Amino acid sequence: MDAIKCEALLAAAALGSMTAAAEQLGYTQSGITRMVHALEEELGFPLLARSKGGVELTENGKLMLPALREIVRADENARQLGAEICGVVTGVLTVGSYYSVSAMLMPKIISIFKTRYPGIRIRILEGGNREMAEWLREKAVDCCFGAKPTDDILCDWVPVFQDELVAWLPESSPRAKEAAFPLKALESEPFIQTSPDCDTDQDRLLRQFDLHPDIRFTTRDGFATYNMVAAGLGISFNQKLISRDWNGGVVELPFYPPQYISLGISIPSRQEASPAVKRFISCVKEMAAAQ
Repeated sequence: MDAIKCEALLAAAALGSMTAAAEQLGYTQSGITRMVHALEEELGFPLLARSKGGVELTENGKLMLPALREIVRADENARQLGAEICGVVTGVLTVGSYYSVSAMLMPKIISIFKTRYPGIRIRILEGGNREMAEWLREKAVDCCFGAKPTDDILCDWVPVFQDELVAWLPESSPRAKEAAFPLKALESEPFIQTSPDCDTDQDRLLRQFDLHPDIRFTTRDGFATYNMVAAGLGISFNQKLISRDWNGGVVELPFYPPQYISLGISIPSRQEASPAVKRFISCVKEMAAAQ
């Protein structure tokens, strides 16, 4: 099965358009259509459903998605290895990343990485724990940089560093001048939750200690939560990393007892990792050690 045809199908499915896939991959629209049709002929069933609005995967196409991604990934790995043997470092790297990691750490990592390996292109997909778990299951990424996945995710884990979870309180809070914030106190004040039910670090800690805060507001963005706390609308908590460069009327307190999360890199298979992934991991670990 031709990896180029598989890549054409994946691009069309992701973009919902044969024309958009052609523009992204540098082919004509008719060329992409022919490749997708040839792949469907080879398999014996339609992979894409066509309509005036574009294209989308059929049910059989959805079932084939992991296998098609595996073919493209294996082809890319072979190309990278061949180039490496010839002394050329090249490739494409797709990295899933926490929003906070993307904002606070990834720019420096990419800057160092691109200086060393200018022939490797990097694509960043931002998401939370649940989204990254899905990407790992489907092998839609080469690796993910975030919290350690839950035990039901089959992947290899490379720990990089620990980050502390801290409580966010408005400056007007009676507890703002205390040395630490008791975990149980999360249940005693209005609470602002970020991305509920998405297996976030908040979800995990609340579940771990069977805490049931008085949730008054929910947001999809940590910065929005931070500003709502600053406005006196409630309390919240998050990684210390995420608000490192934010300024406002928010007091950060360590929890009592202290709470930490492990941040690192998840790989569908370390043994099958491409040369580009291995170089990326080395670069991340080096940067973490320097800090």
